[in-house]
Amino acid sequence: MRLYRITEQVALPRRDAPGLKRGRQRGAFAVMFAGTLVLMLGLCAIALDIGPIYNRKAELHAMAKAVALAAAGQLDGTAAGVGAALTRAAATAETYRHSYKYNFLWSDAAIRFSTRPARSGTWIDAESARGRPAGLYYVEVDTSMLADGSDSGNTMLMGALFSSSPTFTVSDRAVAGRSNLRITPFAVCAMSPDAAQGRPKASPVASQELVEFGFRRGVNYDLMQLSPSGTTPENFIVDPIAAPGQAYASTNTSVANVGPFVCSGKVWTPSVMGGSIHVTRPFPLADLYRQLNSRFDEYEGNVCDPHGAPPDFNILPFAYDTLKFMDKPSSQSAAAYTEKNRAETIADPDPSLATNTAPKYGVLWSYAKAAKFSAYKPNTAEPASGYATFTTGDWPTLYPPSVKPGSYPGSGSSTPYAATAGDNYKPPSDANLLLSQAGRRVLNIPLLECPVTSGTDVQATVKGIGRFFMTVQASQTSLHAEFAGLVPESALIGQVELYP
Repeated sequence: MRLYRITEQVALPRRDAPGLKRGRQRGAFAVMFAGTLVLMLGLCAIALDIGPIYNRKAELHAMAKAVALAAAGQLDGTAAGVGAALTRAAATAETYRHSYKYNFLWSDAAIRFSTRPARSGTWIDAESARGRPAGLYYVEVDTSMLADGSDSGNTMLMGALFSSSPTFTVSDRAVAGRSNLRITPFAVCAMSPDAAQGRPKASPVASQELVEFGFRRGVNYDLMQLSPSGTTPENFIVDPIAAPGQAYASTNTSVANVGPFVCSGKVWTPSVMGGSIHVTRPFPLADLYRQLNSRFDEYEGNVCDPHGAPPDFNILPFAYDTLKFMDKPSSQSAAAYTEKNRAETIADPDPSLATNTAPKYGVLWSYAKAAKFSAYKPNTAEPASGYATFTTGDWPTLYPPSVKPGSYPGSGSSTPYAATAGDNYKPPSDANLLLSQAGRRVLNIPLLECPVTSGTDVQATVKGIGRFFMTVQASQTSLHAEFAGLVPESALIGQVELYP
């Protein structure tokens, strides 16, 4: 018998067989995963650390903006205004927190001042600003100048993972300043160089009436008929765009350009004081009286829009021939008087003219009462409640004895304009009632140092700003308004805004 050996042949895998290749790739994936894991951890670290950094930046941004806006609202071109801006900046900064819980520690080193909002412009520090405040209406807040640690912090993971500094540094800057003033682009001459004097000068101080730049509170003037330098009236358009001392274009004072500013009672320039302003003479009332009359809810020809130029809350004309609160005068404003080579009124000479009679004084005290000179304090702002005033019982000493108040409102500060019902009140139309604003009939008018250089397109200096209440609608030739005192420019800031 023959024996056979049976053997099983087993095929060994080749070196390039697919199975062998897969097994060897398993190690490569492990290496790749390790690298990816590091990257993923890094991204997680960045995500965890970027939140606090972003929040810190947001905290600094909010504080810088708030401080800049608050400080800029105090600037009025004076050292006192700079001081008020610094005080308000510190108080505002203290109301904010950083790192979720810490107070900002304010430093005046973080604020600077300029005449222009451009970041690349000339900025001066707080101490320098106190010494030369004229024209400084813009502030810059730079949080990197604070020494309270608010600009830096620690990272949680990035420093450990990437062997870099474990801290971060962030900061923010904000620029803010005036963008407009509540001033009508119409100017007249100051009738006297004195900001305040008593009338009559020979009387005891206690009984003297306050006269400001030659104007008497409570007296009506036709603003188109005044001049202290001759019998020819002087009145001007104020450039609503160019700031004092800056370059200007003659087209700035064209009727087309000025009209919208007359409607709103605002100018774009940040100031009208502290330097020469651009003016054009005369004021073209025949072309602009409709814009003034928008305050009486009159929008003839759509020259104004009630949303940008709302009516007053009380649009009743206090016309001399329909008055309910005093004996009938013979004219709207005090009668003209030119015998002293001045275009003034019979209410202005001191002492009063012996020929004066009651009807010549026009409408009195429709908005403001005569104020006592004894209440005036130089270089001190008028109290919010106003100066002490005379009563209707004093009319015989203030005006000719025959001038009588008639049914003038009772005692207190109330004046006919303040009425909300009755004979002295008329609301605007239902369509514009909700848009109406108190005080829209008050024109804030620059009072110029006169005489002004001859010519049509010239420069002038503003001595002060007078408040004049429109007693009736303007016409093509007349603008009747009652003087209501002076107002500081700082009280007329229409809007303070942030600049890029």
